[in-house]
Amino acid sequence: MDGKHMQIGEVAARTELSLRTIRHYEETGLVIPSARSQGGFRLYTENDVARLMVIRRMKPLGFTLEQMRDLLDATDRLDNDDALDTGEREALLERVRTYQQAATEQVEKLRIQLERAEDFATTLGACLR
Repeated sequence: MDGKHMQIGEVAARTELSLRTIRHYEETGLVIPSARSQGGFRLYTENDVARLMVIRRMKPLGFTLEQMRDLLDATDRLDNDDALDTGEREALLERVRTYQQAATEQVEKLRIQLERAEDFATTLGACLR
């Protein structure tokens, strides 16, 4: 990482999240700006943007804020704690596996819903011919 800081507007544009949503995630403790400018503006890094993207991807799959927090905690610890013993590391990996499985199951449900919606649109199109 180059240490470049971004203001909230740039982060919002990059993540396609509203300023309000990013502030909400800050209020709930999911993403904390890495720094503040002298004027008090929130400043974010690439790591903060990556964290917001995880949240953005989890949201449409129906994960709760608490589940997002839990997954982010697990991945943060896996990425940043070299002192984990084997048992702790395996427990964290199992937490991540659980979320991966839940995400896969939800994606399959969404595929089925999309297929049904496409069939419905095709049926309506046929009525218009």
